[in-house]
Formats: sequence, structure tokens, C-alpha cells
Amino acid sequence: MDKIALITDSTSDLPEDLIDKYSINVMHYRIIYKNREYIDKINITPDYVYENLHNEIPTSSMPAVDEMENVFDSLEKQGYTHAIVITLSSGLTGFYNGIKLISENHPKIKTCIFDSKLISMGEGILVLECAKLIEKGMNFEYVVNKLPYIKSKIRLFFIVNTLEYLKKGGRIGKVAGTIGQLLNIKPIVAIDNSDGKYYTYDKVRGRKKSIARMVEIANKILDSNKYSIFVVNGAAFDDSKKVFEKIKEHKNIVSAKLCGSISPVAGVHSGPGLVGVVMYEEE
Repeated sequence: MDKIALITDSTSDLPEDLIDKYSINVMHYRIIYKNREYIDKINITPDYVYENLHNEIPTSSMPAVDEMENVFDSLEKQGYTHAIVITLSSGLTGFYNGIKLISENHPKIKTCIFDSKLISMGEGILVLECAKLIEKGMNFEYVVNKLPYIKSKIRLFFIVNTLEYLKKGGRIGKVAGTIGQLLNIKPIVAIDNSDGKYYTYDKVRGRKKSIARMVEIANKILDSNKYSIFVVNGAAFDDSKKVFEKIKEHKNIVSAKLCGSISPVAGVHSGPGLVGVVMYEEE
């Protein structure tokens, strides 16, 4: 019988109770300042990142090689025969390639590395749905073959206050910035399924209109089918709550959750003011 381990990274924004419930192995990004380094979600908070952006914008790095090796060593000792790794979009990080190399050092464990081409709870939903299948006793091949289908049912949109941090972190993708900022253009950002990079899904002028437009987009999608929704934020709880309140009563909502802040490392690249809507189409 397959003994399947599930691995993801700290940007999936999964609550600790679900990580514990499904025995999910989480690898942690690093946040690097000039004279200090932190481990994402371990010894740094989102508030710390936002409060110190005016002093220094840190860089980020994928999980340490030692951490990745230690996780696989531990899985081998526990008798795991298979592993499924779901990563942050490869269009935004080198983690996909890094963990692939580490997994090849552990041939005793048959490993699937799946590029979510998502962020935050988009990636998190993929991990959770995978965890449910493993809990039901589905074998490795079945779960792996289901991943593209699960991913196809996830929609994700977000807005930020400024594109400054995405640009400085090299995460701007196909989202045009300079002229738009001068005109106060606020893009609604999504992720391209082909390359896993950000692109402009729509754009309006001004923060208030961008929030309203994102609600319109979500409601239009909801008109077509039943969805569970998750609303996330980065130092923008009040705005995220407004978005949540305007979406949650739609007749096709199966479940709605107002989530907490995105991971500290994601906050490095988004800056304060992120509001995101993640949608999962239910059967």
C-alpha cells in the first residue's frame, strides 16, 4: 500500500490546524535583510515586514537546502514510499527546480513535483484537496492524475496598493506599471496558466473602483456555478472584509472564509494593501 507524504511551502497560507490534521510537511522561505535573516512564518510576522518596509525592503530566498534534505530524510525514516510536492508558481520562484533536485537524491521515495502556478490559498486549496484524497486512501497515481483537474477549478485575483514592491522584487510579470501608476491605474492581477506569472486581468482607476471591480468579477464567476471562496489580505483587513461581505451572500456560495494575512515572504513582494479573492469550483 502506498504511504504518501504531502509537502508544500510556507506561501500556501494553510492554517496550522489543517497542517496538523493532514500531517502536511511545510518548507519555509527565507526573508533576508542586510544584517539579519528570518524564516517565513517561524520567527517573523507579516506586521514586522510591513512596518519595516520604509527602512529596508528585504529580499527572499527559497527554503534552505538543509531543510529540504531533512524533510526527505525524515520521510524515509518514517517509511514513506511516495511524496507529492505542491509548490508556489515556478514563474515566481526557483523552489520547483530546487526541490526537484533534492527529490532525485532520494530515489527510495517516488516523488511528484507539481507546479501549482498559484499563490497563497490558491496553492493552499490544491494542497488541501490533495490531502483529502490521500486521507480517503487513494493511491499515488490516482492523486497525481487528479491534480491538473483540481487546479483547473481554482480562480485567483488580487489587487495591491502599489506595484512598487512587485517591481523591486522582480515579480511584476506582464503587469505594466510606470505610466499606470502616474494615472492611478489599479490592475486586477491574475496568474497566467501557461507560465505562472502575473498578468493584468482588468484595470480601473483608483483603489475604491478596483475593489468594486474585483467584487463584480467574482460575482460574475459565481453566477455560472457553485464555489467556495477565500478572501486574503496583506495589511488590508478592512478592505478584505468589505470584499468578503459583498460576495459571501451570493446564492452559489458553498462556503466562504475571511482568511488572515498572507505569509510574510509574500508580503515582501506585494507590499501593504493586498486584497485577494480565491475561488474553488465545487462539484
